[in-house]
Amino acid sequence: MSVSLSTHVLDTGAGRPAAGVRVEVMGPDSAPVAGGETDADGRLRLADELDAGVYTLVFHPPSPFFRRVELEIALDEGHYHVPLLISPYGCASYRGS
Repeated sequence: MSVSLSTHVLDTGAGRPAAGVRVEVMGPDSAPVAGGETDADGRLRLADELDAGVYTLVFHPPSPFFRRVELEIALDEGHYHVPLLISPYGCASYRGS
């Protein structure tokens, strides 16, 4: 099974994409399997050929309060897009398309 993963970080407090945000993908054994920084549009293609399984996305957002946001996600076959919306006072995520 082939799994691909991407993300998009939006700074809702500033009303714009969050560029330069470090994002890591940790495998089931907590070892890093992918990572990078979001581009000028806040987007990052993390991996194109992961195995199905449980992974942890680790975001290091531009927030004075949220220093690190972790999401544990279960991936099956196909493409997954997992955005993060961040502001100084809240954060949210969802499965995008």
